[in-house]
Amino acid sequence: MSRRLRGVLAAATVALLAIGGSLAGAAPASAAPGPPDAQEWWFDSWNVPALWAVGADGRGITVAVVDTGVQASIPELAGKVLPGTDYTGNGSDGRTDFDGDDFSHGTAMASLIVASKGVYGIEGLAPQAKILPIAIPLEGTIRTGAGAPNPNSTALAVRYAADHGAKIISMSLGGIRNPDEDEVPCPPALQAAVVYALTKGSLVVAASGNSGDSGSPVEEPGVCLGAVSVGAIDATLAVAPYSSRHSYLTVSAPGDAIATLSRQSGTAFVGDGTSQATAITSAALALIWSKYPTATNKQILSRLLSTVVDKGPKGRDPAYGIGVINTGAAVRSGIATAPDPVFDGVQPLLAQAAAKPISLAGKAPAGNAQAPIGSVVVAGQARVLGSSFYLLAAVAVAALLAALAFVLLAIRRRAGPAPATLAPNL
Repeated sequence: MSRRLRGVLAAATVALLAIGGSLAGAAPASAAPGPPDAQEWWFDSWNVPALWAVGADGRGITVAVVDTGVQASIPELAGKVLPGTDYTGNGSDGRTDFDGDDFSHGTAMASLIVASKGVYGIEGLAPQAKILPIAIPLEGTIRTGAGAPNPNSTALAVRYAADHGAKIISMSLGGIRNPDEDEVPCPPALQAAVVYALTKGSLVVAASGNSGDSGSPVEEPGVCLGAVSVGAIDATLAVAPYSSRHSYLTVSAPGDAIATLSRQSGTAFVGDGTSQATAITSAALALIWSKYPTATNKQILSRLLSTVVDKGPKGRDPAYGIGVINTGAAVRSGIATAPDPVFDGVQPLLAQAAAKPISLAGKAPAGNAQAPIGSVVVAGQARVLGSSFYLLAAVAVAALLAALAFVLLAIRRRAGPAPATLAPNL
């Protein structure tokens, strides 16, 4: 029998079919995956099953998730997480989530990219892609071990990903830059690593930050030249209030009321943040790249940028960037070129790198230290969990053996009603 969740929250799903008219004539997709009160509405908007049917499902693409690690042992991620590396001092290969909170940030982001459908129906946008997990020390989230975390972990992670086959390097994190203390917006070692990744054929995707309602300070790596900076929208395509506004913002993507999996099998969360928007954008790029596997990183990004839905003021603006991503249109459209501020902006550094090849692959250049350990945080967890609430779900399982089991669904938002109970039916 099918599993259904009966919610007590107001429905958050809005049916957005044929965004920008790109899906005109396409048959409506079946109900989007995910729990009823936090459905993955973009599946319907982009008619994702139809994209999968033509081979745009992430196959052959590796996405590096630079985060708290990814719990490869949960069933929904089985066989989808490659051995990676760990710069936290825990000595893992990246396939353990060291988030100090049950939300399990790295696992949550990976689930949006590749998860197979499980008890809550949460499904990744690019389910045939592979995840390369890279654990780095993040303020207030990481549980470090006996070893010493590396002070250049973010730059090292980018280089490691580029050297180990990652087409897309997804970073749902950010470090606030203080103009009174920092000489440049992007730390030199990290900027060099981003350029290195581009020369290796990768794309670097980073969160814009969750400070839209508190001044939108500059954050790296999103500010780095060559990075695709991502903001968050809700199901009505409105920019989320917390999504940071930046002149360098590239695109916006779903980031509000997003259901994700935890490292604890059978546990799910709903949260808000540019973290989630970044993971979904990374998954979208993987999906597009799997359809056009011989395309370059610049060509894949051009496909994404040429098909965005232009919201807000005409053209690029600090709230939406160039526009809202439209994965269905990017796969189907014959247009493969568009104005590209990401590659245009970093072109002088790419030319410099071509004239003098970047050395020290996998290592951060000496003397170019990034921000101190602890200054980089996951983009979304503080907001998602800062004023959170739990929604416990009791699941009654009736079987021939009359056994009962319980599954926990913990829903966390920036604000919300008192805890309530969900009771899925089987």
